Amino acid sequence: MPIEGIRRPAWAEIDLAALRHNIVTLRELVAPAQLCGVVKANGYGHGALFAARALLDAGVAGLAVAIVDEGVELREGGIVEPILLLAEAPSESLVDALEAKLTLTIGSVEGARAAVAAASNVSGRSPVHIKVDTGMHRMGVDIADLDAVLDIVKASPNLVIEGLYSHFSVADSDQPQDRDYCELQMQRFDEALAMARAKGIDPPLTHLANSAAAISLPAARRSMVRVGLAAYGYLPHPSMAATLAARGMALRPALSLHARVTAVRHLEAGERPSYGRRRALPGDATVATVPYGYADGYPRRFFDAGAEVLINGVHRPLAGAVTMDQLVIDCDGDHVKVGDEVVLLGAQGGETISADEWATWGGTITWEILCGIGARVPRIARP
Repeated sequence: MPIEGIRRPAWAEIDLAALRHNIVTLRELVAPAQLCGVVKANGYGHGALFAARALLDAGVAGLAVAIVDEGVELREGGIVEPILLLAEAPSESLVDALEAKLTLTIGSVEGARAAVAAASNVSGRSPVHIKVDTGMHRMGVDIADLDAVLDIVKASPNLVIEGLYSHFSVADSDQPQDRDYCELQMQRFDEALAMARAKGIDPPLTHLANSAAAISLPAARRSMVRVGLAAYGYLPHPSMAATLAARGMALRPALSLHARVTAVRHLEAGERPSYGRRRALPGDATVATVPYGYADGYPRRFFDAGAEVLINGVHRPLAGAVTMDQLVIDCDGDHVKVGDEVVLLGAQGGETISADEWATWGGTITWEILCGIGARVPRIARP
């Protein structure tokens, strides 16, 4: 199990009030659809149990995870509400999943047969969701196989089809051709639902929409939507801010990253701190050491991208290459001392650094930034 640091001045703060605010906002936006709160990948880096409890307190109907171990962790943490596995679990893990009362996803003929076999070893009737591939082409039942899958599952006395769902591939785009593809995926989903109903199967839960579609594609909301990124306070696409603003709504980022200065040096112009001696200081400078590095999810490429941190409410650039455990920060001529708080992500003194900015520096997406925060960074919940 990865070590979680408790003896090092670096930490993440999780604003539970922001998580609850986001869920209340999204519930109002998508009503009467229910919300499923996605807490995979350690709650998008926020801490799975912190996130799960806050999302449930704010009214999500259930939770979703990616792998069996994530669901078991929630159960061991006292979560009793529905937990959906968002992918087919390996056949050898199915009994464990069912015994933990996790809701299986079935996404293939082989997966249907494996689920039926596993359920025969577990008492009671277990709910399952059928995932249909409408165009993402990653996993899910091909429409050509859907009749067979429905027949296999329907014949089992130990399974009940509670849900039918799919997943958009470009709902986070505002391009016309991508909107057209979303429409095509919805048509394919409706065809799949019609096939199920023709067999007398009418699942109470139907869901297509992720965060992007939940905000920007009302027709995709169905009886439930799955919210991941938006629950944590970020938008899948900047254009969606206007959609929320038109309703007087806004989301609030729930995670901030903090550290404290652990060393201070006063260096002359021309000195080149850190590995590789990558850059000469342009002038005499105070250089602060901060105990956070690429092992914690602060990528090395941030140095070349011009990344900054906040110290005493001022944006300060990196003075040298990111190392595994530490950063060096160019504080120019400012008075900085050991123990001063550093904000790597979040707000300080009226200034802000967002996960979206990190994504720009890293040439990636906000999802990867949040999920990449290291296990050894302790998460501290703020009510």
